[in-house]
Amino acid sequence: MANSFNFVFLWLSFAAFLADPIACRLLDPIGIQNINGAWRNGRATFYGDMTGGETMQGACGYGNLYDQGYGLETAAISTALFNNGLTCGACFELKCLPGGHYSCLPNSGTIKITATNFCPPNYAKTEGVWCNPPQEHFDLSLYMFSKIAPYRAGVINVSYRRVLCQKKGGLRFQLNGNPYWLIVLPFNVGGAGDVVGVKIKGSSTGWLKMSKNWGQNWEIGTVLVGQSLSFQVTTSDWNTIQFDNVVPSSWQFGQTFEGKHNF
Repeated sequence: MANSFNFVFLWLSFAAFLADPIACRLLDPIGIQNINGAWRNGRATFYGDMTGGETMQGACGYGNLYDQGYGLETAAISTALFNNGLTCGACFELKCLPGGHYSCLPNSGTIKITATNFCPPNYAKTEGVWCNPPQEHFDLSLYMFSKIAPYRAGVINVSYRRVLCQKKGGLRFQLNGNPYWLIVLPFNVGGAGDVVGVKIKGSSTGWLKMSKNWGQNWEIGTVLVGQSLSFQVTTSDWNTIQFDNVVPSSWQFGQTFEGKHNF
């Protein structure tokens, strides 16, 4: 009887684990969670022009990438890498691999980018399906693509790996929503870069767990207007930093506040 109870308990616990999208991140079937781990093979293309206008906004919820500290050192990533938005903010190092129809730029070395957008699959196509599962693909800004390969190459083979993100200044919090629904975008995140958990504390509340909305936007349905706000942010390597009273009680929707620390 005890063995049967233990089996049911373990099965239910595993089912709950699988139902949690953040916990499932631990499964990491293709190994991109390993920072500075083994190099993997993939492909890269580019989108937009050298100004990077087409790379702004996107499926991770970021806005003006220049203002938010990412600039043009960014990429949209394929389904296999995007992981339903959980990889947003992660950083990758890429190097060009020579192919039959192109040559890598001489002495191009490696580039480092932040995942800020999603390269969607196109199931109607039978050729050039770079972003369809199970392809491990990076759609780079043209600025970054041009650092490792000529424009005319179009699509190239690459080796890539996860690396730590190096960001300038503190982690930042953008506040949006309405008085009854607060949505927070943490950005300029160093270290692992991809946030897997956020807690918020008003000056009149205890610590409250926020829920993932979309991309890297986190939400809570608690009235916090008029309170100073603190945050606990956890990245995918399970490091957590607490930001006490980073937002003053006079905050307004649409404002951004910078913490004193980063990962």
